[in-house]
Amino acid sequence: MPAILAARDLTRTYRMGDVDVPAVRGISMSVEPGEFVAIMGPSGSGKSTLLHLLGGLDRPTSGQVVLEGEDISSLSDDEATRRRRDRTGFVFQFFNLVPLLTARENVALPFLIAGQDPGRREHAQRIDEMLSQVDLAAKRDHRPDQLSAGEQQRVAIARALVQHPALLFADEPTGNLDYAAGEDILDHLYRSCDEHGQTIVLVTHDSKAAAYADRVLFMRDGQVLEEIPLGRRPDHATGPLIARLAQLGQ
Repeated sequence: MPAILAARDLTRTYRMGDVDVPAVRGISMSVEPGEFVAIMGPSGSGKSTLLHLLGGLDRPTSGQVVLEGEDISSLSDDEATRRRRDRTGFVFQFFNLVPLLTARENVALPFLIAGQDPGRREHAQRIDEMLSQVDLAAKRDHRPDQLSAGEQQRVAIARALVQHPALLFADEPTGNLDYAAGEDILDHLYRSCDEHGQTIVLVTHDSKAAAYADRVLFMRDGQVLEEIPLGRRPDHATGPLIARLAQLGQ
């Protein structure tokens, strides 16, 4: 089966005054359908920049990003926006929920943004299904300020997945949560991959979070220094990953 996502000689350089600052330096990688891939590295390693390039939130200085066989890095802004909206979902460290809307109304937003009626039978059923998947059916009418931080992030996950995206991108989704809530979020992401075949690319600095992935790409100075295969493991043991990171001096 062909890769669902591929980067080819990807670079991103930012201009700061008179200096060019390379954030991503010639990265090539691919992600298979249904795979859970983590990108980790220290602060400033370029991992979030890479995720933004892969997700079409930013354009590369050179190279290609190919999503489902299409070079999205060459699309116009409008085309890239539609492609991103229709085929990808995003979860960030900060939940970005609309404060005045209920959990259910927040999950329904992608349909409204796409010009579709969330009240249509199939859409309404999907919204309720996603709230059930993240264990929030009983709190569907709660506003964000009536939910815990972990529950708000679960609403954000349901919103990101409600339109069956080909790819879910998660950028430090547990960074604003305590340990228990963070583990809960990772469990939900893992189940969406393992039970529902969702393809996930996760950016994290945390080895505990990265250990949920099938493989880990470790970045430093804008390059992928090491690819660490872990396999699909329901216990999410961190030992093999930490041992390899120790060998890399991390």
